[in-house]
Amino acid sequence: MGPNGTKASLSPARRRLLDLFQQVNFGRVERLSIQNGEPQLDPPPRVVREIKFGGENGPRAELDGSDFVLKSQVVELFQHLDELADGTIDAVEVKHGLPFRMIVTEVAA
Repeated sequence: MGPNGTKASLSPARRRLLDLFQQVNFGRVERLSIQNGEPQLDPPPRVVREIKFGGENGPRAELDGSDFVLKSQVVELFQHLDELADGTIDAVEVKHGLPFRMIVTEVAA
């Protein structure tokens, strides 16, 4: 996937994860299992939604779009999934429907 990848160019599992981020809009996706660099959404990860009073709490408008160019944050997240290959991401923080940061527990070498 190049820097100008599109949603349609993603695997079905990665498209589903991107849809989940857009549904959450603000919050966290926790305990996300990764196998062969692909997010495993069955069983579903835990979703912690952040509700901001007076803010936009619904899904992102992009959720209805079938295809669009991926933002750099999404490309970077998927690069990390490729590097991780197999494991569990403790949490992916989501802001404005985009991955903001991820937390991964590692064993010290």
